Amino acid sequence: MGMTTEADKNALWVFGYGSLMWRPGFPFDAHSPARLEGAHRALCIYSVLHRGTPSEPGLVLGLDEGGRCEGVAFRVEPGAENDTIAYLRQREQVTDVYVETYREIALANGSGQSVRALTFVADPTHAQYAGALDLEAQLRIVRAGRGQAGPNIDYVLNTVEHLESLGTHDPLLFALAERLRKEIDEEPGG
Repeated sequence: MGMTTEADKNALWVFGYGSLMWRPGFPFDAHSPARLEGAHRALCIYSVLHRGTPSEPGLVLGLDEGGRCEGVAFRVEPGAENDTIAYLRQREQVTDVYVETYREIALANGSGQSVRALTFVADPTHAQYAGALDLEAQLRIVRAGRGQAGPNIDYVLNTVEHLESLGTHDPLLFALAERLRKEIDEEPGG
């Protein structure tokens, strides 16, 4: 598992697997690629605010049970812990579709270190939980989704771009992104 310093034991770590990877929005003093066991990244949450509306929901990522997930761990700057938790609750828990939890994650920075990190897991009992949708259903929803944070397509493509930069391959998400990019390229002026 590697060495954990006293400072690391007391630090607040946050595990990002979607937009938190590329737009954390809180002060951090260290970050590292990381892996979480026991849950996988999935477009399993209907977004009715950030990437969709109640009448035309988009799809966003959640951690769904089983498998593993590659993402990014952020160590929150000392003194910013309470503000960071408040910010993340406001950002991620607008409709309480996630369960706020702490999970053990392995840092993939060569240290062999594991830390306990705050993360948000999909709540399968929530009305916005979409479950496992096939590629065609995901494509249809993502194409149409647009919310306060912009087009759902941008969310998917930004996430995939950041996964690519980490050297992480998510087959289902990458297949969706490939189809979306192809459609964009085929549009007049695309």
